[in-house]
Amino acid sequence: MPSLIDLRRRIRAVKSTEQITKAMKTVAASKLRRAQERIIGARPFALLMQRVLSDLAAAVETTAYPLLSPPVAPDAPPLVFVVTADKGLCGSFNSNLLRRASAFAKDADRDVVMGLVGRRGRDYFVRRGAEVRFELINLFNDLQYSHGQAMAKVAIQQYMSGDVSRVVCVYNEFKSVIQQEVVVEQLLPIPPDVSAEVAEGGELPAGYLYEPAPEHIFRDLLPRYVEVELFRALLESAAAEHAARMTAMDAASRNAGDMIDELTLHMNKVRQAAITRELIEVVSGADAL
Repeated sequence: MPSLIDLRRRIRAVKSTEQITKAMKTVAASKLRRAQERIIGARPFALLMQRVLSDLAAAVETTAYPLLSPPVAPDAPPLVFVVTADKGLCGSFNSNLLRRASAFAKDADRDVVMGLVGRRGRDYFVRRGAEVRFELINLFNDLQYSHGQAMAKVAIQQYMSGDVSRVVCVYNEFKSVIQQEVVVEQLLPIPPDVSAEVAEGGELPAGYLYEPAPEHIFRDLLPRYVEVELFRALLESAAAEHAARMTAMDAASRNAGDMIDELTLHMNKVRQAAITRELIEVVSGADAL
């Protein structure tokens, strides 16, 4: 049975841990608020661009545009961008995503090459000998659009040169404070996602007039689309990470509080037993006299 001194030390240690987890929860909540505002502001533009380009991809001759056309080298490995956190203490945020990315790589009918964003994903796949074509860490403290541009530049270059057959991004999508969903999204070639009206009616829901010529529009718009999608994935991951960390630290704080209550109760029982034992010894000594 532990002594009173040991129990007091454990209670002090757990209280210190509780203070740390509460502080981390507060910091995560503050960062989540800003990250949530950024992703809510970025989603409408990204989703509308995705819808327009998907409709356009179904209406134009895709072979004229490399980012819409089938891969130059169909037998080349796919490039998988894996967006993880730089730090831990965020529950199953990283583990669920790494498990999904590993399953995707395993299910692929060929070897895959990796684009790793975040220290956790970088360390995980480098230890397992993955071929890394792109690496970016320590970006979530100051996330900028240029990070998405750097990823898009590598993705477009690798795809157009025939080094990869397609480009896929695996990231955590922010749903709510208590829910994050791992998403596997194909970026290249840009999939022609025809809407329900097209599938039923056999014609496009709206026509498009091009000014200037389509080749000029697609030359500038398609790379921008890839940049926006990758930047949105980074924003989604940042918001999801802060939400997961806030939830994990809240649970840790509650668990620390429960442990403090249990240790305090146990310490009181030990102290009461010691007092009772001393009283019995005093009474027994008096009777003996």
